[in-house]
Amino acid sequence: MLHRVEPYVTFGYPNLKSVRELIYKRGYGKVNKQRIALTDNSIIEQVLGKHGIICVEDLIHEIMTVGPHFKEANNFLWPFQLKAPLGGLKKKSNHYVEGGDDGNREDYINELIRRMNEVFLHIYFAQTLFLLNFKTSAELCH
Repeated sequence: MLHRVEPYVTFGYPNLKSVRELIYKRGYGKVNKQRIALTDNSIIEQVLGKHGIICVEDLIHEIMTVGPHFKEANNFLWPFQLKAPLGGLKKKSNHYVEGGDDGNREDYINELIRRMNEVFLHIYFAQTLFLLNFKTSAELCH
């Protein structure tokens, strides 16, 4: 199946840092067929607690190690909605090994994930600083 879609998608082997950032920053779960933000561990415990997954870190561990309840954990996660990467894409019609963007990136998928999450990080960081009082944000700079 992957061979059929390979010319149209990019994929690879994300590391722990990439998976953790995706789940914490863009993670949503399926609860009663609804898309629910993973803002609280109780959401995860409610759905996956019977499988011993009670918090975000347990969910990340199950995904990364392809544990015994990987299928349940993976089905719980809503597909990630990513933005276009900073700097755009190269040649969409070429395979990754030919200088394009499609196909197996192997470990280089982590760099693409970082670029796609950067836009979100800049917005999130700006909102966080705005919410902090001036003294606290000044302390962060020093």
